[in-house]
Amino acid sequence: MKIIAFPVALLFAVSVMQAESPAPAALVKSDDLKVAEAKPADPKTIPAKPGDPKAAPAAPVDPKAAKTPAKKEVKKVEKEPVLPGVVISRPNGTFLALEVVNSNFKLSFYDKKKKPMAPDVSRANAVWPNPRARFDNRTVLNPSGTALVGTKPALPPYTFIVRLTLLNGEGDSAVAVENYTVQYH
Repeated sequence: MKIIAFPVALLFAVSVMQAESPAPAALVKSDDLKVAEAKPADPKTIPAKPGDPKAAPAAPVDPKAAKTPAKKEVKKVEKEPVLPGVVISRPNGTFLALEVVNSNFKLSFYDKKKKPMAPDVSRANAVWPNPRARFDNRTVLNPSGTALVGTKPALPPYTFIVRLTLLNGEGDSAVAVENYTVQYH
């Protein structure tokens, strides 16, 4: 085994060294080299030596301008906030963010500028497939601060289709306001 391992390790080390070595420089033929012709310098571009009588007088310097640096215009560009989880755009221009927190669904509400806002519905229902049983998983998402949080845990892997129904009202008089089908991943 040692007899085979040594040549394999040597071959591996040589291949790594060749992969990391820089590429060889391109060979240049002496016929390809051309000598640039020397051109006399333009006297206007040559800086004048101090005390030179032929030099043009320097422009007067404002002492205040020399001391204060030029002000740079800095425009603050606000980056658009990144919402957690899967983002859902609503018809009224606001946003929903669906995520799994502590194995429970959390549906957060955001305004048009993607800032958190209070839920504008009383609750939501979530339905997703159950690969371990015949029936789908269901949970009710109830209000908790600026979000609706589910009570039944969602088990990993978190790649499935979730059907969300937003409801307004209490008990049997609850009315479905919006429906969404979300590919959660």
